[in-house]
Amino acid sequence: MKKIVSVRFKPGGKAYYFDPTGFEIQTGDHVIVDTARGTECGEVVAGPREVPDSQVAHELKPVKRMADAVDVRRMEKNRADEKAAFEVCSQRIEAHKLDMKLVEAEYNLDRTKIVFYFTADGRIDFRDLVKDLAGVFHTRIELRQIGVRDESKMLGGLGICGQPFCCSRFLKDFQPVSIKMAKEQGLSLNPTKISGSCGRLMCCLSYEQKAYEYLNGITPMPGSIVRTPDGDGMVVEANPVSGMLKVRFQNEALAPKYYKRSECTYLRGGKRAPRAPDPEEE
Repeated sequence: MKKIVSVRFKPGGKAYYFDPTGFEIQTGDHVIVDTARGTECGEVVAGPREVPDSQVAHELKPVKRMADAVDVRRMEKNRADEKAAFEVCSQRIEAHKLDMKLVEAEYNLDRTKIVFYFTADGRIDFRDLVKDLAGVFHTRIELRQIGVRDESKMLGGLGICGQPFCCSRFLKDFQPVSIKMAKEQGLSLNPTKISGSCGRLMCCLSYEQKAYEYLNGITPMPGSIVRTPDGDGMVVEANPVSGMLKVRFQNEALAPKYYKRSECTYLRGGKRAPRAPDPEEE
């Protein structure tokens, strides 16, 4: 077991593990740590706790010290200056006629480096832009290309559900999402209805996927022959979530009728998927 604290550097950003190194740290405190970007001031979002070694992929960096009021004011000033740096970089990109979209500017705590995040369809030769920006800011310049999902995570916004983006609110990492998930959940395959503002398939398609895999696995699909209390018939409609089946009987004199899934026994045919494992059995 290792003792860790979770530190976040931006609202809605990913939380990283650090070694508390004996400091009395509580949730909401600010700490100074070393990161790949340099020295940073971050907020503790989860106080000291122990986790299994398997959850820590590499050697933890230690918390250098607790942040004081000067550190917090410097961090807030950096956040304000980032807006001005963003505007300057946008103007320089336009002047150099580069086909790239600037997303965000970010200073590290001691202002020894400023990182500009951008999106682009392909590779961009921005060497002249870097020289230009270095002459303006007189510090180390780094331009980092990101994906459209990362852009949505940084900028935030509202999804079609009316809620703030999951990626900017609580998702730590992006999970693979496929069109197969939309098919298995019976959703419209219209790209405008199953895509997020980033233009990619919505992350929330993966939230209920395991449940749908299980329900589809135990539900006779349309075309299946099932035995009902009123005789054998063919499933013409199936709702895996409610568990209701509409069955048309071989005797055409009988009108189609709805049954609960538990009232029917699967016999043959159709597109019934192999039974998925019950989540409670795993």
